[in-house]
Amino acid sequence: QVQLVESGGGLVQAGDSLRLSCAASGRTFSMYAMGWFRQAPGKEREFVAAISWSGSNTYRSDSVKGRFTISRDNAKNTVYLQMNSLKPDDTAVYYCTLSRFGLRPRPSEVDYWGQGTQVTVSS
Repeated sequence: QVQLVESGGGLVQAGDSLRLSCAASGRTFSMYAMGWFRQAPGKEREFVAAISWSGSNTYRSDSVKGRFTISRDNAKNTVYLQMNSLKPDDTAVYYCTLSRFGLRPRPSEVDYWGQGTQVTVSS
């Protein structure tokens, strides 16, 4: 049974930073890219960032480039999302993901989802 457990969400002000963490358990995760999606109220779930199993390749959506950084620690089976210069538009539930379908998976191509963590950015 694969489990993805996110932490680190919260309420911050515009311009602040947060770091999300996601710990994976239940199997080996080689060949899986780990990543993050988010979903704001009334909007579709959207891709945020992903990182290859080795950590050598990453991809981020245009909306977060230059502000968010994704990294992973395979010894801990953990992926991180460092979010800087947060904006109110970043307010959403953030979901950790595992996918075998590369660094830009569609939601339908995500193999495993976490339960989500709320990030709220006030103006």
